[in-house]
Amino acid sequence: MDRFFRLVVFQMAVLLVASGFLTSQAGAQANVQGQWTTLPTLMPINPVHVALLYTGKVLVVSGSGNVAGNTNYQAGVWDPQTDTVTTQSISWDMFCNGMVVLSDGRPFVMGGTLQYDPFHGELKTAVYDPSTGIFTNMESMAHGRWYPTSTVLGDGRVMTFSGLDEAGNTSKAVEIYTVGSGWSPQYIAPWTPPLYPRMHLLPNGQVFYSGSTSTSALFDPSTQTWTQNVATTNYGGSRTYGSSVLLPLTPANNYDPKVMILGGGSTSTATTEIIDLGAPSPAWQWGPNMSQPRIEMNAVILPSGKVLALGGSYKDEDGSTASLNADLYDPVANAFVVSGAGVNAFPRLYHSVALLLPDATVWLAGGNPTRGSYEQHMEIYQPAYLFTTDLNGNVIPAPRPTITSAPASVTYGTQFTVQTPDAANISSVVVVRNGAVTHAFDMDQRLVGMSFSQGSGSLTVTAPSNSNIAPPGYYMLFLINSSGVPSVASFVQLGVQSDFSVSATPPSQTVVQGDSTTFTVSMTALNGFSGTASLSVSGLPAGATGSFDPDSITGSGSSTLSISTSSSTPPGTYPLTITAQSGSLTHTTMVTLIINAPADFTLSATPPSLTVRRGSSVTYKVTVGSVNGFSGTVTLSASGFPSGTKGNFNHKTIVGSGNSGFKVSATRSATPGTYTLTISGASGNLSHSTTVGLTIQ
Repeated sequence: MDRFFRLVVFQMAVLLVASGFLTSQAGAQANVQGQWTTLPTLMPINPVHVALLYTGKVLVVSGSGNVAGNTNYQAGVWDPQTDTVTTQSISWDMFCNGMVVLSDGRPFVMGGTLQYDPFHGELKTAVYDPSTGIFTNMESMAHGRWYPTSTVLGDGRVMTFSGLDEAGNTSKAVEIYTVGSGWSPQYIAPWTPPLYPRMHLLPNGQVFYSGSTSTSALFDPSTQTWTQNVATTNYGGSRTYGSSVLLPLTPANNYDPKVMILGGGSTSTATTEIIDLGAPSPAWQWGPNMSQPRIEMNAVILPSGKVLALGGSYKDEDGSTASLNADLYDPVANAFVVSGAGVNAFPRLYHSVALLLPDATVWLAGGNPTRGSYEQHMEIYQPAYLFTTDLNGNVIPAPRPTITSAPASVTYGTQFTVQTPDAANISSVVVVRNGAVTHAFDMDQRLVGMSFSQGSGSLTVTAPSNSNIAPPGYYMLFLINSSGVPSVASFVQLGVQSDFSVSATPPSQTVVQGDSTTFTVSMTALNGFSGTASLSVSGLPAGATGSFDPDSITGSGSSTLSISTSSSTPPGTYPLTITAQSGSLTHTTMVTLIINAPADFTLSATPPSLTVRRGSSVTYKVTVGSVNGFSGTVTLSASGFPSGTKGNFNHKTIVGSGNSGFKVSATRSATPGTYTLTISGASGNLSHSTTVGLTIQ
């Protein structure tokens, strides 16, 4: 419904453009340069840091918002579907942090501002949970970081580097964060980095430093060592607040990593440079120039693989020299598109941000060249690929391929199915990592192409082969048709398999032969699992049966395992294995079934025989013994008395176990002889008897 709403709004905007009621740049056709639109909603907080969430919304972190003395620390969420912003207070100043999105989809904030003028860095970290809207503090770093850069590594860990520490000194330490266990020791670099260094994870697992200084370097997370002087830029000077982009990694270029640096410097430059890090001797080569010089710029990879360069200015924090032209770089042609990408409306300088959205548009916000004020207007760029013309030359929405269904998560190197009615017309399938932008650099941005085959109404897509090509986390999955038009994206979590866990309670049950008992089996969906798992149990003893109600679980849920035993089921302790299976996924859990024989009692009497003289008496000892925890009441009785004798128990009943005296008296008229007496015990439906001999003299 949200996608439908967005599409309707988009189509209405296009029709208004075509009718002349709404225009972007004069004389430009949307199908040639795209369309810029200013949103009606104003951003209520300074959008210094932003990250795209797997919900399609955008997290905005402002902190103190570049206002010294401000302790009303703020964050917010912008919803592109409704164009509304919801703000919230945060507990510490996250202004000028480093932020990436963890593999589970939670933005991870590292450092911030401990004090202004001079700036000192905060040690704290926090994660934001999109499902609850709550920030939670995590383990603190060894030292503060203000202006750090963070990079998600191939194993999902997060590397952070540079920034001013709590004393205002530039940190030379790398720290690596592991969810669940915290921070590594510090790994001290043999050089001093600039603030907010530009860092990119390469397909070989190393991290490339591209600037802003002129000398490039590599960090190897496996050995925690640096390789310096990898290459030197042609520009020579510092590209301060220029941008850096890892160009698309695709099967067509064999996932060869090329990095492009753009603009920067004060006064700024329009130049770009590109380095091929797959070459035997990587070296920076001049790239094509942008249409304008840019400092404090942004660079956004589009689903087409082209790079949108926008914003900034010729002189730093000088709106009168703002660079309003947007440029579009084509990596295949190694050239900026001649027609450009139109002109945005507002200067986008220091603290401006830009993000690719799931509908393949670009959101542009912020700009804060002067403390205490910032640009509140937000803009949307709809690239030219979203437009076409009808037979009369009128601008209309370009027909877009659609994704009917796609998996919530996929694992590396596996094939997965994307349902689409446009399968026959799809020319490429890509994933674009959810971005996290601040200070002219997206710390998370990358586009990875995937090979695929076409079927009837579906595509069979092969996921990236390893996590260095595409680090684990959330990506936007786009289908691009033969006309270059992208679909609206589906979010997919890469590297974490959709799965489930199974458990059972209680861990053990005790049952008497012939009786029944139950266990509760619970299944929990992990990473978007929505399949159906069938249930089975093994390890039951002879004469016992088990059944599940229901006999399968879809997604998350529970089932009751009922176990029935028979009177012939052997007593004992039996480990049972409960198995849940869904396709190739199988998980087990163990419970214990203890079967006892029924509670009972034994009855005995001693001595086995006695002799009594007429006119006297003798006493037997009757013993009741407990079997299997018997605790009932046994009532005693006796039979078989010869004429002239009688008997009585000094304890007519015994509870559980115990003894009773059984006294037999013979009168003088009793008939001499040898007799058998029967002593009986009864408790409910249980009864036992024993005999003793009696000789009368």
